[in-house]
Amino acid sequence: MTAPTPDSSLRGRRLLVVFNPKSGSGDSQLPLFLSLLRAEGAEVTERELRQGTPMAAHLEDLESFSVLVAAGGDGTVSSAAYAARNRNVPLLAFPAGTANLIAQNLALPQDAAALVEVVRAGHSLRLDMGEVEVKGEKSGFCMLAGAGADASMIRDSEELKERFGALAYVMSAMRQLNPKKTTFNLVIDGEPREFEGIGVMVANFGMANYRLPITSDISPSDGRFTVILMKAGNIMRLIPNLIDSVRAKLNLGDPMFSGNLETLEAREIQVDAADPFPLQYDGELHVETTPFQARILPGAIRFLTAAQRGDLET
Repeated sequence: MTAPTPDSSLRGRRLLVVFNPKSGSGDSQLPLFLSLLRAEGAEVTERELRQGTPMAAHLEDLESFSVLVAAGGDGTVSSAAYAARNRNVPLLAFPAGTANLIAQNLALPQDAAALVEVVRAGHSLRLDMGEVEVKGEKSGFCMLAGAGADASMIRDSEELKERFGALAYVMSAMRQLNPKKTTFNLVIDGEPREFEGIGVMVANFGMANYRLPITSDISPSDGRFTVILMKAGNIMRLIPNLIDSVRAKLNLGDPMFSGNLETLEAREIQVDAADPFPLQYDGELHVETTPFQARILPGAIRFLTAAQRGDLET
């Protein structure tokens, strides 16, 4: 017996849209997206995010909606995902920020009409996310958290983002020619580890801009982080590792470069450093510095995407 085809109509479906009016440097397609949804009969509730009002306050009635849309940069998406974790309402990461790495990792289109089709199809994947704790305060991240050179790069890009958009990150990386080096003290799933380097990245998703893999073997659905130890050099020395990762994904043979990075797997990690380093998670720079803790939240969020699970792995 053939299963009945599900009704793909948007009529009567209730969507909650939370949006950050300050995200991005260009024109967002959010107004067109919302107009197309309403034209097809969807019931759309919009809530503008405001400083001082926690994300959880906007999502208190989340279970009365069939879809959550978070429109903004990666920080906005992660904040919404954390507030919606384990609540079984699918989330669309609407790309309205500067880099939109979460949307890129999910292979989401930029076009408003194509994003409406993603909502209409209703295909979702249950994926992991991370929880970071600093001085007793907890937040969520979907992409990665890091301390050291990557956070310094994001800090230096802030003044450039409005003028140059995503190119600001590249320009900032080129400034990191002589990043600060220190001794990092880690506890990885209860096991202590020490190394000297320029930074630590704790990754859940594994793709940078243009879906280039940061390193190989990163999966957002395996219940583990990939911990990247940046041992030496500068941010630009990540480029050879990107090349190796692309070669691995295309089965082009053994790595051509080595020594810049070391990767480990962890479900929980504590990071401290001999010198306090800036901290970022999902592109948002925070005033807090090391130490911090991160733990994986397996299968905590359902993301809407047209991609299959294997498409999200590096």
